[in-house]
Amino acid sequence: MNKSTVLILRWVGYGLLVLALFDFITTLVPLRLQNPFWEFQTLGTLVERVPVPLLGLALVFFGEADFREDEDWEIILLKCLSWLCLLLGLLYLLLIPLGIHNTVRISIYNEQIINTQLDLQMSQVEKIKESLNQETDAKDIEALLVRLNSTPSPDIKTPQQLEEAKSKIPVFVAQAEDKLKKEAEKSRETLRLSLLKNSVKWNLSALVSGVLFLSLWWLSRWARRL
Repeated sequence: MNKSTVLILRWVGYGLLVLALFDFITTLVPLRLQNPFWEFQTLGTLVERVPVPLLGLALVFFGEADFREDEDWEIILLKCLSWLCLLLGLLYLLLIPLGIHNTVRISIYNEQIINTQLDLQMSQVEKIKESLNQETDAKDIEALLVRLNSTPSPDIKTPQQLEEAKSKIPVFVAQAEDKLKKEAEKSRETLRLSLLKNSVKWNLSALVSGVLFLSLWWLSRWARRL
């Protein structure tokens, strides 16, 4: 491979590293440490954008010491980039326990939110039940039954129909409570599955990224000897 091609690849590598630096800064700013959602999402962003710095470093180190002009600035830069590979490798490996910890924290938080919402909805159903038991006006009972069961309003015209509607209150309440519990369980499973998928994907990606950066550090030892 001729000199001009090697130099083009290296300059493309430097350009990719600059772009990766911009991404890194925008990802971390503003810092929201101790926020498990921000930390978890930042982990995902960092591992999903890792191909750019990896490719940039590979291109910069391409050809090792061949076709280099022995410029002091490039020698110093190459040494710094080699040590940066070690730093990034360790950083990505350290992100793994943090990612697992935040997965647990987010899971607990999601569980608390769902339980709080379910308790609130169940208390609203209980209030409607109490109102139905106390209400005697047909129109009001029709409206409350619609709120409770989300079905077309029953047509209550006679005292007998009113009593029949009231007798169905326990059934409607049980159906409403069962529906709320099923919806809460579905939401719980959806959030848990989504969180688990992202956690496995991002933590494994962090592991692979860390190993690749450490490999680059080891293979670029020639740069540290210049």
